[in-house]
Amino acid sequence: MGKRIRVQRRGRGSSTFRASTHKRVAPVQYPPTSKEEREGVIQGQIMKILHDPGRGSPLASIKLETGETYYSVVPEGVYEGQPTQIGGKAAVEIGNVLPLGKIPEGTMVCNIELSPGDGGKLVRSSGTYTTVVAHTPDGTILKLPSGKTRYVNDLCRATIGIISGAGRIEKPFLKAGAKFHLMKAKGHMYPRTRGIAMVAAAHPYGSSKRGGRKVTTVSRRAPPGKKVGLIAARSAGSKRKRRKR
Repeated sequence: MGKRIRVQRRGRGSSTFRASTHKRVAPVQYPPTSKEEREGVIQGQIMKILHDPGRGSPLASIKLETGETYYSVVPEGVYEGQPTQIGGKAAVEIGNVLPLGKIPEGTMVCNIELSPGDGGKLVRSSGTYTTVVAHTPDGTILKLPSGKTRYVNDLCRATIGIISGAGRIEKPFLKAGAKFHLMKAKGHMYPRTRGIAMVAAAHPYGSSKRGGRKVTTVSRRAPPGKKVGLIAARSAGSKRKRRKR
């Protein structure tokens, strides 16, 4: 008889696998769109720059003249007490929030909405940015950090600038404890043991004798004790680029 594998224990929702979300400051989200914002500009000010556990970049608390407060990721060059603007007629300056249709081509932006009013979904990790490539009748073309381009609605909002914290992953952790605390804040399992390093009773890939029967692709309808590896994979490897003839 085997033991419960990590996938099964994780599904039970015990504190071992739970992220420390009670320490987090607030979600990063733009305020709801108003008529005043669409047609003009709302003045604001960066009240405080905070550390948010589990987030790679700092967090800024921004208070608007309407009395509303929202939290946003901090672009490089922003400071406490800096005046900011949000709206269709806001200046194209670092830290200001504008609709993509009003941002000039070649501008670097971050924290982009996928649909108007969703609060910001794309390009929110430290050191990342997106370039506005062109404006078309179908929407604004953006070049994402991955190198891909995509069309986004002109009414979707974005923050001008590059998210601070670039180079964060270049510094080594040096100590296992530092890595442990980061993973705990993110809710990730650490350290993570390979299945093939376990005994056969502890994991489907267990034992050092990996034969032809121990395939890594598994059915989507497999039971929890068997559902590990490449779940419902169409192919068992990376797709190779086809050579053009």
